[in-house]
Amino acid sequence: MMMRETMPLYKFIVEDIKEKIGSGQLKDGDAIPTQIELAKLYETSEITSRRALSELVNEGLVVRIRGKGTFIQLRDPHNTDPSEGGKIALEQIVLIHPSASPHLFNHPFYANFISGIHAACEEHDIRFQLLDVSESDGIESNPLVGAIVLPGAPGAQNIMISQLKAWKEADLRMVLAHFYFPQLQIPYVIVDNLTGGYLATEHLIALGHKRIGIIVTGHSLMDINQEFSLRLQGYKLALSQHGIAFDESLVSVMEANEELEEMGYEGAKQLLALENKPTAIFATSDYKAFGAIRAGKELGLRIPDELSIVGYDDVIQSRYTSPALTTVNQNTERMGKRAVELLLKPWSEKAIEESFVKEEIVPKLLVRSSTAHYSATL
Repeated sequence: MMMRETMPLYKFIVEDIKEKIGSGQLKDGDAIPTQIELAKLYETSEITSRRALSELVNEGLVVRIRGKGTFIQLRDPHNTDPSEGGKIALEQIVLIHPSASPHLFNHPFYANFISGIHAACEEHDIRFQLLDVSESDGIESNPLVGAIVLPGAPGAQNIMISQLKAWKEADLRMVLAHFYFPQLQIPYVIVDNLTGGYLATEHLIALGHKRIGIIVTGHSLMDINQEFSLRLQGYKLALSQHGIAFDESLVSVMEANEELEEMGYEGAKQLLALENKPTAIFATSDYKAFGAIRAGKELGLRIPDELSIVGYDDVIQSRYTSPALTTVNQNTERMGKRAVELLLKPWSEKAIEESFVKEEIVPKLLVRSSTAHYSATL
């Protein structure tokens, strides 16, 4: 029997459900408790039960069906038996982006994502190709091609919606990644940014910080980019669960088309100019965190002794900054592999409508040297 005290609670839930599967108590197709029900059953928070469910999805042991629930899935997800509504096996998978420039894919988020797709395609002996959306004419006419679509940054998303609708009507086998449009009922796989924001903030709270600033990307507090809005929600949830009131003055919104160090520099200066300064900053991206570190040092603050800083993305430079950056790894290689796995499932328009698939990949907190315990004596 497992000892609950010897492992993180989300892991205990995962292992407990695995044990029930192994003993035959839970069988293929059985429904398992909802996120809310699991939280009550194991006397924990919904963020913990949510993470446990996401881990089970990532391991391919359960499947979430929108509007119906979460079910044990022990059958081979790559079975394409026509009797189960599938199509013939794919020969090629294309990754489509509105602006597939080499510069974009230098970012570790995309580089690791592509690495995951490539590895999964090699495993299943499927050709892989990267396409700009302008190069994708006619792909919907080839039943042997499946598409993973990166709708792109908010400015490019509107361009994609009409194209996505057309591909859906043509029954193109496709999965969205990173950004998504639930109203289109197209399967998608994303990183769980809410949990990522929660993990970063909870880490700072565990170190004793209560005045925690956050720097997000957007136009205003009411108009924040999708991924950063979810990270902000995770930040708020962590504060709420630890009895810390949300303070709007601790939110700095920076506007830009891409993540830049200067955004973090200006955002941190804004936060550190407050009369009641934050003792920690969650920068929501590594590049903004680099700027926040620079701003703190210019103001004579010792990092992490007088100011703790957390990034997000785990870019290569984050390991070599001074101090090394505590950050959140988005696990996008797993997201790429999972996108391929979804494309290889039995596929038909009817099946998609009946079991709309949304999958969230759980990110990982990496604790390094840019965070430390809060000290009121400093």
